[in-house]
Amino acid sequence: MTDLIIRPLVAGEETLFESMPDPLPQLRKNSYADGIAGGGFRPEHTWIAQRAGRVVGRAAWLLPPGAVGAPWLERFDLDAEPEVGAALLRAAHEALGGPRLYYAAMPAHWRRRPEVLAVMEAPMAAARLAGLVEQGERVRCSWTGTPLPATPGRYVLRPAANPAEINGLVGRIAEPDVLTGVEIARVVAGVDLATDPLAWLGGTAGDEWRVAVDAGVPVGLVGTAGDACYPLLVYLGLLDEAVRAELLAEAVRVLADGGAREVIADVDAHRVAVIAELERTGFRQLRARVLFAPDESA
Repeated sequence: MTDLIIRPLVAGEETLFESMPDPLPQLRKNSYADGIAGGGFRPEHTWIAQRAGRVVGRAAWLLPPGAVGAPWLERFDLDAEPEVGAALLRAAHEALGGPRLYYAAMPAHWRRRPEVLAVMEAPMAAARLAGLVEQGERVRCSWTGTPLPATPGRYVLRPAANPAEINGLVGRIAEPDVLTGVEIARVVAGVDLATDPLAWLGGTAGDEWRVAVDAGVPVGLVGTAGDACYPLLVYLGLLDEAVRAELLAEAVRVLADGGAREVIADVDAHRVAVIAELERTGFRQLRARVLFAPDESA
């Protein structure tokens, strides 16, 4: 690697980042230029590896303006051996004050897609060589107008009465089915979406929250956001798994009635039953994000 140059960008070199072709153009993402314009990407948080003047590796850490947390690795592409990528990450980690989280984004069903595996093997191997370890995977799903399935109507679905009712139900739900934007909430505002969603969505109940009731007893809760970057199914938590289908359909209906043409939902990849119900409701998988985190045992 004697002819390799690894360095951060400087202001005015933003087009150098884009000189490397996008290896996964089918994956929907914000452009680097838009990220620079919005202040989330910064030249000093962007590193490149050059060989014979050509960019063979690039890494951009993202931190939205006003965020309380640390930047995370949002874009990492490699057209070289994993050792080059590892060297790039180690140099950047030293400048950033230590290893940071890396969200490796790729199209859905990536394990069954040889063309995606061929792209992602090198950067993921580089992350491991640089001391990062896999910590889980999340799947993003999208509903785009598919007719909602008929539901039996077993439950009463009503707006949440007040923030106290929402907080009370959240406190009883150990593991929500759906948490969309959990990473952003944590980094930008220091909020745990699983335990305090109102701190992220706003402190009022509003029409965005629905409670499922069975024989007078609340058994599920869903929160939506129609005015975010996309209409979102932000929170879905259940005390009775049988209510999942009805509560999902109700949440999508609420957003669609408000004009939404697309609804986004994020779920942990191991929640197979939840993903299956999303798909029955008309969602399709868009992408996966594998989280790599610093190895705490190192």
